[in-house]
Amino acid sequence: MTFDAAAWLESATIDPAVLALRPDYRALLITAEGLLPGPGDELSERLLADAESAARERFGDGPVEEHPHLAAWREAFRAFGAKPQRTRPSAEALLRRVPAGLPRVDRLTDIYNAISVGHVIPLGGEDLDHYVGAARLVRAEGDETFETTAGGEPVIEHPAPGEVVWRDDTGATCRRWNWRQCTRTRLTHDTTRAMFVLDALGPMDDTALKAAGDQLMEALTEASPGVTIASRLLGAG
Repeated sequence: MTFDAAAWLESATIDPAVLALRPDYRALLITAEGLLPGPGDELSERLLADAESAARERFGDGPVEEHPHLAAWREAFRAFGAKPQRTRPSAEALLRRVPAGLPRVDRLTDIYNAISVGHVIPLGGEDLDHYVGAARLVRAEGDETFETTAGGEPVIEHPAPGEVVWRDDTGATCRRWNWRQCTRTRLTHDTTRAMFVLDALGPMDDTALKAAGDQLMEALTEASPGVTIASRLLGAG
């Protein structure tokens, strides 16, 4: 069956219970088909190096968590019971790794991590070939399955009741809004179809959110010249 990106994006939802926590929340969803996966290359390395340089210039030795967007994300985590000192918003976790160098994972993950750091925005990617049904951002019931690893072995976790999670028909795909992705839908060297989520709160306006999305789409197009891209903005009216 041919994938209908527009229809799939239209099926994505944010539960009103999540927006009650943060009415200023918006998610920019981007689908990409025809990606060229694989290990890091000259393009992904250049993007990461540029992001590291920009972050060092922006933050110096200062505390990254005081950036307005990251401070807002810390407040959002506290609103559903998470402790951001232990489970940090993904963009903050990445920025804290800049002094020692950002991780090098694979070309697709490295590309979106570079955009995340450069624009100070939580950003994740999911393999659409392993995604089942519509993407939904919900407050967890607590019985959802979350596939991850511990000590190098696969394990099943369950989010806490009320925790904000992205999920599909099979289970939770990302815990604590943007803290950790499941192993089932993570990007790999075999990923050719993906969905990317860019998470914005009030301090990041729609213009800045669009700029981050535009840079991601440009980078994906440069990395995979035959890629087909679609997008949809959810939330905040």
